[in-house]
Amino acid sequence: MKQVCLLNLKRIPYPAAWEMQLKMVAQRRKGEIEDSLILLEHDPVFTVGRAGSHTNIKVDDSVLKTENISVYDVDRGGDVTYHGPGQVVCYPILDLTKHGRDMHRYVRQLEEVIIRTVSEYGIEGFREKGLTGVWTEQGKIAAIGVGVKGWVSMHGFALNVRPNMQHFSMINPCGITDRPVASMEYFGVTVSRNEICRQVIEKFAEVFEVKIVPVRSGENGSSKA
Repeated sequence: MKQVCLLNLKRIPYPAAWEMQLKMVAQRRKGEIEDSLILLEHDPVFTVGRAGSHTNIKVDDSVLKTENISVYDVDRGGDVTYHGPGQVVCYPILDLTKHGRDMHRYVRQLEEVIIRTVSEYGIEGFREKGLTGVWTEQGKIAAIGVGVKGWVSMHGFALNVRPNMQHFSMINPCGITDRPVASMEYFGVTVSRNEICRQVIEKFAEVFEVKIVPVRSGENGSSKA
């Protein structure tokens, strides 16, 4: 069974996490580290993907400053999304040549991880034809935006557990103007970060058919862990 190294971190500023991913992708491409799974959360931030537009940020700089929300243009697919406290953000650093070498399949696998995770709490998650991410009867509960360099993945997904939902009202999430965003809290679910991360890790292992092994700071090439 393939092995994936787990870095279960706390809150990391977005630029530091992005730098970490770039470093680990380069190391993975050289075979210096194993496949890895990073779990963390961010300070409030809007990120705009390669297909995105800043016009989907509906507030001006003064509001962003008041709310302490940073904005970054990033090298992933998709449009604008929000990251902040109360989310579980998952960044898989995987050599996709060993996981099917199929981007469509990879995204569907990430969706399946989320669907199985929220199902543990009585939430029915599902896919929407032509759209990426996981949806519920209350709205989109998880956004997915991935990047790949030399068939090694980076970026990933953000699952809304109990983030500040007002921040989503400041953007057109993923460029979509007519669909709501939801969180697990909307369904009356109260869960600790440790517990929801445990479920994400377990479901990731199931879907990708891997063994996940926790690592300590400095192992697997990341001094920021």
